[in-house]
Amino acid sequence: MRELLDLTRELADKELRPEVDAAEREGRFPRETFRVLGRSGLLGLPYPERWGGGGQPYEVYLQVVEELARAWLTVGLGLSVHTLTCLPLAAFGTDEQREAWLPEMLGGELLGAYCLSEPQSGSDAAALATAAVAEDGGYRIDGVKAWISHAGRADFYTVFARTSGSPQGRDRARGISCLHVPAATSGVSAAPAEHKMGMRGSVTAQMIFEGAQVPADHLVGQEGQGFSIALTALDAGRLGIAACATGLAQAALDLAVGYARERTQFGKPIIDNQGVSFMLADMACAVEASRALYLAAARRKDSGQESGPQAAMAKLLASDTAMRVTTDAVQVLGGYGYVEDFPAERYLREAKVLQIVEGTNQIQRLVIGRWLARR
Repeated sequence: MRELLDLTRELADKELRPEVDAAEREGRFPRETFRVLGRSGLLGLPYPERWGGGGQPYEVYLQVVEELARAWLTVGLGLSVHTLTCLPLAAFGTDEQREAWLPEMLGGELLGAYCLSEPQSGSDAAALATAAVAEDGGYRIDGVKAWISHAGRADFYTVFARTSGSPQGRDRARGISCLHVPAATSGVSAAPAEHKMGMRGSVTAQMIFEGAQVPADHLVGQEGQGFSIALTALDAGRLGIAACATGLAQAALDLAVGYARERTQFGKPIIDNQGVSFMLADMACAVEASRALYLAAARRKDSGQESGPQAAMAKLLASDTAMRVTTDAVQVLGGYGYVEDFPAERYLREAKVLQIVEGTNQIQRLVIGRWLARR
């Protein structure tokens, strides 16, 4: 594990930190960076070596995500999104599908995108309306997906679409299926990218499916199994967001501590002032707690124990921590925290989205509350 984390830190120092400020200012997607990560073996870490993965436990994979997010959130979150996109095929696909697709998906040259949310169905994912109609020995997909990371830049899409039933009613989740859709499929296109508050280097846009046809063997799992596949993937994805949030919070803490050591007021470094040192102490405790919680959830997942509620807790705590720590980092830097010369203001803008993606933090509380009620 130490060698893997050392490699990750080396890549972060050489490939990410020199590029992040300019790329985020310009809204430039770091596609080549993902190829570098892939060639270094980092795009398939938690999947079996048999299929081209790294054979690493989630406990290790998530620390890699954290290190990358600490240097550049767009890249750390991109790795999490790609890993999430591969999970349905890795966990629910047939051996034939895995043999055919996973080696390329995990090998580094291909990048994935996860298509679940729609303009009218976000937190209520079961209300999705994108249709996949059986036709000519395959499926014809029509609909629009929203808030898709890597939209238009991905090489394949894991798409959740309705093969039966209605978007309304109590049984709306039963008719959802999962499909593997290569980006080159006719009828697949991306809308213009969204203009976001933060993470401007990460492309987010709607994906449009207009008569996109895929063969029948592109169905992942069984018809109607898609919603349970999506929830399984999201449980894993929430751990990725928790690791991203911890990495971002750590970066903000590092910046604030470094500044407080060097900034002198009233004849001494401001870190010697109790008002500042106590704030930094609280920030450090929150970051350590976030890290401990996501690693504990990862160990549960690796050992086969129930980990969904713990993943929700980790995502909730870590993303709320990232929001609070980045806000406090701006405060420690004072006026310098509010200008683009320092990354503190970017960290603050980036932190907000982590409370929204992979289920809002209100949804995480709902998941945790329902779990407590069942215990």
